Amino acid sequence: MLNTLQIVKVKVSNMKFITFLSEGQEKLGGLKTGDDTGVVDITDGFTSLHHVLKTGRLSDAAAAIETGQITHQLQDLNLLPPITTAEKYFCIGVNYANRNAEYKDGSEAPKNPSVFMRSRESFVGHGQFIERPPESHQLDYEGEIVVIIGKEGRRIKRENARDHIAGLCVMNEGTLRDWVRHAKFNVTQGKNFEKSGALGPWMVPLTDDIDLKDLQIQTRINGELRQDDHTSNMMFPIEFQIEYLSKFARLKAGDVIATGTPNGAGARFDPPKYLVPGDVVEVTCPAVGTLRNEVKDEII
Repeated sequence: MLNTLQIVKVKVSNMKFITFLSEGQEKLGGLKTGDDTGVVDITDGFTSLHHVLKTGRLSDAAAAIETGQITHQLQDLNLLPPITTAEKYFCIGVNYANRNAEYKDGSEAPKNPSVFMRSRESFVGHGQFIERPPESHQLDYEGEIVVIIGKEGRRIKRENARDHIAGLCVMNEGTLRDWVRHAKFNVTQGKNFEKSGALGPWMVPLTDDIDLKDLQIQTRINGELRQDDHTSNMMFPIEFQIEYLSKFARLKAGDVIATGTPNGAGARFDPPKYLVPGDVVEVTCPAVGTLRNEVKDEII
């Protein structure tokens, strides 16, 4: 018998689940298959994407979008991250082979992935401003493919990892470079400034035609291509990440995993190319879409 996620993988193709603000309230909706303009609001039946995943109703929510009437135009909405209340936001560091080579310290490929956590307050949604804090002018970009967990599990086998993924989105894992060096053994400070990163623009369900080992990720700054790589070059593939993380943590529906960024971040240029107000960051995964955000200074 198919579980809920498997049913969704068979029935849903190219659907996009979005979380947005309307009249001051957080709403859940989606774009019908093949339509990138009209949004169907399904909040009356489904309170949030997080709740949909926790209750195993992704297929029901997808059906409501496909059969529902368009209530909004996407261009008129203020989008939030697809998941706004995740329990855990995992981030995998230095995961692409070319990125490891950027560290000119003669180090060999790591035996285990680097892992750190981010807070929900450090992210904004698609189309919202990323903020450069007054404490640092070394705001950098990191384009990443993100998986959202759809089914709880612990000690998940690599070969079963896909069954625990609800869908994909993308992230600009914004980083304050000098603040990741404030201490000897952690990067937490530089990874968690409020509104320093972005998550979105929506969640695309993981369907059978999506090959997790053949996804492209690109980052453009003001139209200039800075990052361009494929998941085939990951040192730790997505399925391995799920197996590894679930050894020490219980993965729960709605949990977010940022799977690593390629080389080409601003800090690696000479001189560095850090983000400044007015810069536009676009992170693209063709299987998902493009996350676009402008940079501004935080007002205090």
